[in-house]
Amino acid sequence: MIKKIIVSACLLISFASFAQQGTASPYSFYGIGDSRFKGTLEFRSMAGVAVEQDSIHLNIDNPASYAGLGQTTFTVGGTFATSTLKTNEQSEKAQRSTFDYLAVGIPMGKFGASFGLIPVSSVGYKILNDNTATEGATSAQLEGKGGVNKVYFALAYKIKPHWSVGADVQYNFGKITTTSIEAITGVQNTTSEVNTSELSGASFNLGTMYQTKIYKKMSLFTSLSYTLDSKLNSDNTRVITVSGDPDPYTYSPVSQKLTLPSKLTIGAGIGEARKWLVGTSMIFQGNGQLSNYYNQSSNVQYEKYAKYAVGGYFIPNYTSFTSYLSRITYRAGLKYEKIGLIVNNESIKDVGMTLGAGFPITGTFSNVNIGIEFGKRGTVSSNLVQENYLNFSASFSFNDKWFVKSKFN
Repeated sequence: MIKKIIVSACLLISFASFAQQGTASPYSFYGIGDSRFKGTLEFRSMAGVAVEQDSIHLNIDNPASYAGLGQTTFTVGGTFATSTLKTNEQSEKAQRSTFDYLAVGIPMGKFGASFGLIPVSSVGYKILNDNTATEGATSAQLEGKGGVNKVYFALAYKIKPHWSVGADVQYNFGKITTTSIEAITGVQNTTSEVNTSELSGASFNLGTMYQTKIYKKMSLFTSLSYTLDSKLNSDNTRVITVSGDPDPYTYSPVSQKLTLPSKLTIGAGIGEARKWLVGTSMIFQGNGQLSNYYNQSSNVQYEKYAKYAVGGYFIPNYTSFTSYLSRITYRAGLKYEKIGLIVNNESIKDVGMTLGAGFPITGTFSNVNIGIEFGKRGTVSSNLVQENYLNFSASFSFNDKWFVKSKFN
């Protein structure tokens, strides 16, 4: 049954992921857009703290985790995102429904493998500069959409019962389209410029995880992963159209090679497996070279990304036969991020809190997860935009035994 579910979901979500507009942030104008992937919902609900080798939940952040899988696992997640964008003078609301990830993990003895499809970044903004009340002034409308997705394949190996290593290869691909329309008050003709960038490139990620008992039932969990810097090819096209002119002008600017920066993730936690865990994680990433020919700006610089998070979970009694509430996993976390962008000399930061719960499906190892994330990004200082967001997420994790030889005909 799970095989049919996986095939159907892969086909459906593969098409849907190309059509979605995954953000409404004006900050997605820069680079390759907003960073989308925050981990599977189980760990995202702990602010991204993913340090435990879990046997029934996929940890896509660290490829070494797949060696700890006990069953074949299929997981898919999505988010309904709401945000209020405000400046010192006005505010607007925005809503989006997005696909977050689709992945499959397969245990193979001391080995474990995984593959999946994940949106990496999204571009989605509409900005209007209206000066139509002033004769001779220029009004402009900017719009952007698209983003980058990735497919990946990972392999992990369990060196010792509590120590595993892994690696994955990722193919990044996508398309970003930006449209700029300008008009001068009192002049009939308008000018439209459409820029399209086709993006592609490969990247690699390495990881290791280790856990050990430190006191009676209490264990120490550690996680380390490193993503190598990589190139992203950008094939560019520009089309300029003047109203009244039936022949648009098309040309291809020089193709560029963008640089996706290296990333180091360090995590550690203490707890009792299937009972409770408290942990922390830190992510450090270089500033890369993500500016394309159409979104370069003199008031924008890129800095190193950094994230600090604390989070954990609690399960009252996962073996309870009499109380379903005791088998629910309760999760929470706090995060602080510097997203790697400086606009008008202001470093853009993201501060938020996460809450979540995992509901086991009775009679199986499968589960349904829900999560809430709320916080703010940006600031109203220096003529910038502050985003107050509230995201509702849901995911499904289906678990089953594959490759088990039947004992009866």
